[in-house]
Amino acid sequence: MASIVNTLRELGSSSDGLVALFDARSVAGERHLYSAWAHLGRSRGRGEVRLRDRAAELALFVAGDDQLPRALEKVGVSDSALQLVLVAEKPRDPASLLERFALDPDPSAYPRPVDEVTLERLGIGSAERNAVPRSAWEGLVLERVAFVELAAPPGRGSSVKPHSSSSR
Repeated sequence: MASIVNTLRELGSSSDGLVALFDARSVAGERHLYSAWAHLGRSRGRGEVRLRDRAAELALFVAGDDQLPRALEKVGVSDSALQLVLVAEKPRDPASLLERFALDPDPSAYPRPVDEVTLERLGIGSAERNAVPRSAWEGLVLERVAFVELAAPPGRGSSVKPHSSSSR
């Protein structure tokens, strides 16, 4: 996994285009990723920048958590992740990115139905799951994604400015 993390860092420093990898067990489908992407875009469009790195900020939304260490524990690349989901902005070619990460395409990794494992990884416990029909589980995930945007400090995001050259 260290080589994957190093490649992510290289890609992040060499281009403004977002490239992220998530543990497939933590991705509740296409709408989950699109929702996280949309919330990130709206949040940044309003100047609510939480982190300098957009890929790391996307991880907050995918995880439904406003703290990066917890978010990465839920959705990030780890030694226990057997399957990964690649997210990249165009014009990046997914095939060349998979090659760069030394990963093989695996259609069974994504998309797959929302299950108990996914919800547990995202911090959605049995009480919440049991309160809604199984067909609404995806909605529980989308609520978590939306919560991250709503949890921004009133009127603004962090003090980090978009495209800022200051260091943290």
